[in-house]
Amino acid sequence: MVVPARRLRVLFFGTPAFAVPTLEALLQSPHEIVGVVTQPDRPRGRGQKISDAPVKHFAAAASLPILQPSRLKDDAFLSEVRALDVDLGVVAAYGKILPEELLRLPRLGMINVHASLLPRYRGASPVHRAIIDGETYTGVTIMRVVKALDAGAMLSTVRRPIGSAETSVEVERDLAHLGASLLVSTMERLADGTAVEEAQDESASTYAPRLTKADGLIDWSRTSAEIHNLVRGLHPWPHAFTFLNGERVIFLRSEPLGDDAGAPPGTIVHAAADDLRVATGAGTLRVVQLQAEGKRPMSVRDFLSGHRMTPGERFGSS
Repeated sequence: MVVPARRLRVLFFGTPAFAVPTLEALLQSPHEIVGVVTQPDRPRGRGQKISDAPVKHFAAAASLPILQPSRLKDDAFLSEVRALDVDLGVVAAYGKILPEELLRLPRLGMINVHASLLPRYRGASPVHRAIIDGETYTGVTIMRVVKALDAGAMLSTVRRPIGSAETSVEVERDLAHLGASLLVSTMERLADGTAVEEAQDESASTYAPRLTKADGLIDWSRTSAEIHNLVRGLHPWPHAFTFLNGERVIFLRSEPLGDDAGAPPGTIVHAAADDLRVATGAGTLRVVQLQAEGKRPMSVRDFLSGHRMTPGERFGSS
């Protein structure tokens, strides 16, 4: 391991699983983690029990100091950060906007591990939105944290192709590890003063807003490719869904087919054995895995053995 010209005192901000590889890479680097800031504990999972988020769980196991402020502007929290004598703040999917008072405290400022090739897909759900939009590649950008959302100068980037059948789970997991490695190498350049910063092209920026459950409702007038991208982009949450006879049906895996079913969008054109096909605005969608409301994920064969679907029936919005 190359020892940097300067060993930095780092304050880390992160909460979900995406942030854990970056925290782990920092722990294995020559730099010192003086604290881990993560969001307060909250109910999680189907049972809504209070449990540790992934970053807190990892930090506790590594015996790292943990801070969980309810408000980032609280004087007590800001005083605690000042006392840590921080050189650099590192942010990876923390989940809250950082106030200016906090951004000014680290000597070298704050940098962020963002899961897109900026300036595209600024915001809370860059991986999901990129897949929904049918992008064929994405990446990670290490950027300066500034007051404006994901608008800071870029320090480094790495690209990654998106496979036509990949879901946001697979892409985001890979980007988390790519971003962790990129972050550490970028820090070495910050430490020795060789980092180069590039301003973002504001005219090319796009926004990736936070996902809601409503985003998953399938519009069957869209093409089979667009619906397929929605299915894989919204996996594992909030999932693409539709309704049949008033019951919500969740689609987990799919395959777009180019053939024209010759039926109104949303019409079931085939439902037997392992083959469930639905007409769309252009092409046919083959469903590979699905789930009834409140039930476990199933293959098409298993689903059809307990749920009657007849060619000619139509999926709808309610």
